[in-house]
Amino acid sequence: MKLAIVLGTRPEILKLLPVIRACQRRDIEFTLIHTGQHYSEGLDEVFFETLDLPRPDHHLSVGSSTHGEQTGEMLIELASLFEAEAFDVVVVQGDTNTVLAGALAASKLDTELAHVEAGLRSYDREMPEETNRRLTDHVSEYLFAPTEDTRVNLREEGIPDERIFVTGNTVVDTVLNNRQLAADRSTVLDETGIGDHPFVLLTAHRAENVDDRDRFADILDGVSRFAAREGLTVLYPIHPRARKQLEAFDLTLPAEIQLLDPLGYLEFLALEDAASLVVTDSGGVQEEACILGTPCVTVRDSTERPETVDNGANALAGTDPDSIVREAEAMSRSTGEWENPFGDGNAGERIVSTLVDAVAESPDKHRPVQEVRTDD
Repeated sequence: MKLAIVLGTRPEILKLLPVIRACQRRDIEFTLIHTGQHYSEGLDEVFFETLDLPRPDHHLSVGSSTHGEQTGEMLIELASLFEAEAFDVVVVQGDTNTVLAGALAASKLDTELAHVEAGLRSYDREMPEETNRRLTDHVSEYLFAPTEDTRVNLREEGIPDERIFVTGNTVVDTVLNNRQLAADRSTVLDETGIGDHPFVLLTAHRAENVDDRDRFADILDGVSRFAAREGLTVLYPIHPRARKQLEAFDLTLPAEIQLLDPLGYLEFLALEDAASLVVTDSGGVQEEACILGTPCVTVRDSTERPETVDNGANALAGTDPDSIVREAEAMSRSTGEWENPFGDGNAGERIVSTLVDAVAESPDKHRPVQEVRTDD
């Protein structure tokens, strides 16, 4: 099997790590392609070092720009690379512009596409991620759904059962394999001065939140009001985009909130595990908090992880300060004793096994790419 694994952001690195490890255990060769969508040494390079990942074979260094420009540039680069390398299967994960570009490039060539974390739906068409994940699902040959609920979403959109595989979510593999390592190696609790004291962990980085002055201010207000009532500190590892907007909007940071520079994966995992409460607008953090047994409040109007709400691990608060305070108070009383809906931590092995078996059963399907004519 000639396999390509495409990634471009921090969450993709973490969620494709179990697939990479499964390939390494089986001595399956793969080509690792990094688009550079959110590349920065502080957010990205440290992951490769900390987690002992192989360096990318190709780095496209696309960087940040508008959605259209970024996706278009990645599509051109990936299509050229896919055609030259004639991969049997291209693996993408999630819902970023990297995923959409990889999906479109593979769909135009004789290359099969595998979508890890398929079937997630927020039903909010204003989210660019919703468009990315829907389009990717509908051009994929292998849809690796993390839960039965996501399988149902795909079936309802007319995707055949034979293309859908429920594997669990690879985030479970990554969290369970690194939780103890984070506790043993990380000194972040001492470095922040929080020690054994209870605290709230805040992450807010999504464009619809931090690029809107009122929404950003409301999130900070709601979280700080809750923390003040409970006598807690809020630790906020701030994304460079959010820090830039905080300064541009001239927002006064409440006294309860302590800003941190971007953290490595193990440091952040240690904070998630130790926090009394997580307040976030990140889909991945909703999952990780659920797995770790840390109560979560999501400062968004919708979530593509409804399983976390259904099992009591997460509450949707939007960005209204009163709602944030109310939901934070309710979640802070949670025991953390809910069932993890995302699997047993063997998703990476299931994904690779499925691909190996499929290629072995249909070797004739995987043939060199033919020239594609565009002038007729």
